[in-house]
Amino acid sequence: MMIKVEAYVREDKFEDVKAALNAIGVNGLTVSQVMGCGIQRGYKEIVRGMQVDMQMQPKIKFEIVVSSEEWEAKTIEAIEKAAYTGEPGDGKIFTYEVRHAQKIRTKETGYDAIQATE
Repeated sequence: MMIKVEAYVREDKFEDVKAALNAIGVNGLTVSQVMGCGIQRGYKEIVRGMQVDMQMQPKIKFEIVVSSEEWEAKTIEAIEKAAYTGEPGDGKIFTYEVRHAQKIRTKETGYDAIQATE
């Protein structure tokens, strides 16, 4: 079974999370800059002397496909430790079962499609 781990973290934790994933041997990942809000509904900011509610916050989205539940747990633990500040807005981690993966160039599927090769 392949599993997709999707994590939304603070922008300033990008390098920490990337280093933590590299340290455990996770190489294949996709990273995007996204905007969103959680339960805290953003924050308040002073703009031109007026208080403004900023509903959407910038986040970094990591997408990683791993080959087993063991790798899922290791990946989640690494992200959790690297992204943690203890303050609201640390982010969220979601996992999904992946039904199919295919490497376009070689036509490899499943486990072989997500493994590093030459």
